[in-house]
Amino acid sequence: MKSFFKIVLANLTAIFIVIAGFFLFFIAFLILSSVSGGTDVKSDSVLTLDLKTKIIDSPSEDQEDIFSFKNDQKAVLLYDVLQAINNAKTDNKIKGISLEMDNINAGITQLDDIRNALNDFKKSGKFVYAYGNTVSQGAYYLGSVADKYYLNPAGLIELKGLSTEVTFFKNFAEKYGIGIQVIRHGKFKAAVEPFLRDEISPENKEQLSTLLNDIWSNTSTKISGSRKIPLAELNTITDSLYSYLPNLSLQYKLADQLIQKSEYDNIIKKKLNIDKDKKLNKISFAKYSESVDQDHDGKKIAILYASGAIYNGKGYDGIYSDSFIKEIKKLQKDDDVKAVVFRINSPGGSANASDEILFEMQQLKRKKPVIVSFGDYAASGGYYIAMGADKIFSEPNTLTGSIGVFGVIPYFKDLAEKNGIRSDVVSTNANSNMISAINGLSPGTLNIMTRSVESTYQRFVHFVTQNRKKSFEEIDAIGGGRVWSGVRAKQIGLVDELGSLQDAIKFAAKSANLKTYNVSSYPSKVSKFEQIFSSETEEDFSTRLIKNKLGKENFKIFQHITDPDTKSAVVMENPFSIKIN
Repeated sequence: MKSFFKIVLANLTAIFIVIAGFFLFFIAFLILSSVSGGTDVKSDSVLTLDLKTKIIDSPSEDQEDIFSFKNDQKAVLLYDVLQAINNAKTDNKIKGISLEMDNINAGITQLDDIRNALNDFKKSGKFVYAYGNTVSQGAYYLGSVADKYYLNPAGLIELKGLSTEVTFFKNFAEKYGIGIQVIRHGKFKAAVEPFLRDEISPENKEQLSTLLNDIWSNTSTKISGSRKIPLAELNTITDSLYSYLPNLSLQYKLADQLIQKSEYDNIIKKKLNIDKDKKLNKISFAKYSESVDQDHDGKKIAILYASGAIYNGKGYDGIYSDSFIKEIKKLQKDDDVKAVVFRINSPGGSANASDEILFEMQQLKRKKPVIVSFGDYAASGGYYIAMGADKIFSEPNTLTGSIGVFGVIPYFKDLAEKNGIRSDVVSTNANSNMISAINGLSPGTLNIMTRSVESTYQRFVHFVTQNRKKSFEEIDAIGGGRVWSGVRAKQIGLVDELGSLQDAIKFAAKSANLKTYNVSSYPSKVSKFEQIFSSETEEDFSTRLIKNKLGKENFKIFQHITDPDTKSAVVMENPFSIKIN
């Protein structure tokens, strides 16, 4: 018997040691994966943007799956990409830039900023070449800036223009007995249209048409200029889908030559006087960014990133009010931070959370200059939180404004009755059962929520009038939930200047009387190690699993229906997104 217990104890001890060893190895791996080292740049190097590079606007977007040990894509901040291109102009080791992507994971305003930086880089006399196989429209938009564009002989370019498709659920909901109660302010607040109509409204069609044409006009004009193709001809090429045939891409000057990838590499080698048999030194933007150091005094300009939807509470995958306000207060107390660039890339979200963030940004503004820079989106709550700024810079293609408020409450009375389900309510007061999954809103709740939406809209417009120095009537006329391009937002006074993140940083430095400075990012990236032990997030593993399975956009819908903190909330959120795919 003693021998039996010894064997059991020995086995248990061995299992414990193995588990403990694995756990320690796992933690060590996470720590090491969070630490990055410097990069040595070789002579005759070519800075390369390829499929392994993911351009992100904010450190919070670079969240890795805790259990993912292999990730082919390396995320690089837009700011770091722009700094790398600027530094490469005068770096003798960098001879040129090669764009080698069929698709590019970047937003429309990010593509604009990189394109502008590449145009500036070309002034150094160094080359910019591009190569593609099956090239997305976004990748071609960026690649068209190159001195030479090379296409695979069996490749294609997806040049097709812009479109959006609105799906309607009204008839579906009625067919299956799903009721949807909607409260909104603004005839342009199209987020709720799919539940109210079975076709697009004239107002929504007008705003979408204007927005898409503004963006296409901007992008097509730039392609036309870079490729030296008359704009009318480029639109004919696009309408006819000529770019889908490689010989027509060559004929209509979308590409300069049809060659294989190895031939493209040989062209670069010849350009650098390197023998064909020798290896071409290519360095990624991710690695090159690590070699670019700042060498200034301790004065800092902080870039405060607000990226993603806006929520109440704590978290890191989006803009969570409690966590975000902590970052704002850090900047208030940091005497080395002389100015703040508030980079907003958000379609909005919770009205309450947006209001909390705006208040703290107003307090920050009292202590140091706050300059806002808009990314792809600054709509609804994303625009609201910008109202504490000294100055607002928008990209030409930013989806801007959407000054409006709405609430959507689904209920299932008819569906329940068809399936023999009913409910009785016992309550102490008239509206104790405010929101019922079967019966929807009580009459009193509907009345008070309507007043809440109207009150929130009045508050929204009030802060806009203060910041933009316009009357309520002037803002209301361009509000009502309508979304504008950055170009039009400048024309109607919703922003101060059209400019990039770099322009906003330069203006912030000028406002703080800084000639030399460091640039720091807030909030910082949350590593895998921190994800496990951080108390900043209330997400459990099951929530993360659902989010990974559904995807971010579908998870937002799931969360709105199931989360008690959001399903009855008043929302400031943009109804759609636009990507150049």
